[in-house]
Amino acid sequence: MKKLINIAIIALTIYSCQSQTKDKTTKIVGGRCEGCEALFEYGDKKLSNIDTLPKFEVSEPKLKITGTVYQKDGKTPASNIILYIYHTNENGIYETKGDEKGWAKRHGYIRGWVKTSSDGSYTFYTFRPSSYPNTSAPQHIHMTVKEPNTNAYYVDDIMFEDDKFLTNEFKERLGQRAGSGVVLPKMENGILHVKRDLVLGRNIPDYD
Repeated sequence: MKKLINIAIIALTIYSCQSQTKDKTTKIVGGRCEGCEALFEYGDKKLSNIDTLPKFEVSEPKLKITGTVYQKDGKTPASNIILYIYHTNENGIYETKGDEKGWAKRHGYIRGWVKTSSDGSYTFYTFRPSSYPNTSAPQHIHMTVKEPNTNAYYVDDIMFEDDKFLTNEFKERLGQRAGSGVVLPKMENGILHVKRDLVLGRNIPDYD
């Protein structure tokens, strides 16, 4: 029974709020992805390689996520890649204000978008989320990727090595999509720092 519960939690964590996005691109990859359409909901916002999510200034512990997105070879930086993230608040809830539209009704308003720079780099300023209430689901940050010539697809969530709920059994079941999303936070000048690099296409179905 415990094993079945763990499997259910993993499925919920990886696929929660995620579906296959259909757009006018040349390559359909990644399989089912419910909610990947949310990546396109940045509206008129001009994307850069840095974004600050709502509640960053008033929430603790503050979190800085940095990384580099690489082409499939794992060496060449990938520019103009859109990344979308969202996560729960300090109570483990996808917080809403009540006027949300589209996927924000489910993802909440604690979300952000970046577009990688010429060296493939990106940065998000946010805060560390909490686990879903009354569960043993690890803390996590959902991440979706959009390359110029593919549909949007999800990659492994950002998870925290020091999370008591992130067991070895749980980690063994992760898909390693775009590489591992497991990070170890380090406190620097009052803010947690983590690095999440991505390799496009790595362990992504139908990418080849």
